[in-house]
Amino acid sequence: MILSKFAGRPILLAVGLVVALVLPWFIYPPVALDIVCWALFAAAVDLLLGFTGLLSFGHAAFWGGSAYVTGLIALHSGLPFFVAVLGGALFAGALAVPIGFLSVRLRGIYFAMVTLAFAQMVYFVANQWRDATGGENGLQGIPREFFGVDLSDPFFFYYAALPFVLVGMLAAWRIVRSPFGRVLVSIRDNPNRARALGYSIDRYKLLAFVLSAALSGLAGGLFTVGHGFASLQGVYWTTSGQVVMMVVLGGIGTLWGGAIGAALVVELHDYLATAGFEETGIITGAIFIIVVLLFRRGVWGTARDLIAARSSRGRPAPEPDETKVGAPA
Repeated sequence: MILSKFAGRPILLAVGLVVALVLPWFIYPPVALDIVCWALFAAAVDLLLGFTGLLSFGHAAFWGGSAYVTGLIALHSGLPFFVAVLGGALFAGALAVPIGFLSVRLRGIYFAMVTLAFAQMVYFVANQWRDATGGENGLQGIPREFFGVDLSDPFFFYYAALPFVLVGMLAAWRIVRSPFGRVLVSIRDNPNRARALGYSIDRYKLLAFVLSAALSGLAGGLFTVGHGFASLQGVYWTTSGQVVMMVVLGGIGTLWGGAIGAALVVELHDYLATAGFEETGIITGAIFIIVVLLFRRGVWGTARDLIAARSSRGRPAPEPDETKVGAPA
């Protein structure tokens, strides 16, 4: 029996929550942490790409920039890890203000290239400012303090970090379901009409950009504390490309599809690395091409459409309105 749209949504959310809770019992806990952090990162990018229509290749600046700030706070302050993570998320949001202000006036490939250029600037600063970032060596030995308790066990740290991931996902869901989110969709679909209705589309885009960056920073900070180091890889452009690939694999504009894309990519990378296969990009690229060709809306987007189509076929046809049928004109 196919559940209706409104009955099925709480069940799907409950299933997702259960999967998140039991994930480290079935796979290696650091890999489980990678999945949930990348899932939040993908949701943040989808907030911009799927619901605002802005393709950013510069979100590595916020993921990696937050990683460095989180690491510095954790190393030099002795505060609980979540304070450092929130500090990194605030930094990512603040960094997004000037970048977004100069970028959101552009569209399409121009927006993507400008955000990529800004991300490479952040990469250059992180590489050259060795006194703060460690340069090529990065920041190592980042503690996982929680009010004097050292959460060095990855299994326990996963459950300490999971509530922040869930809050971030809930925030993304609330944003797209709010009137603000509906304005973003209208800007994506028809910016001229949204402007004619009196909406300042550049201001809405900038706010969406900052919110997306802050959520990306939250994910990057948790990822950094979980692994105990921050490196240049976090601010490199390939990080932006990888999260965009996750969003496309799961389904653009689905929000939750990014979590599926993140799980597929992270698990595939872990499996290939364990098997000793170094050229992981060949396999992931081939899978990406296959999914794009066969599942135009991504894995979750295609599955959602199929379920909706089967549900509509199973419903009885609406009865004609006797007050209108045969009534005189």
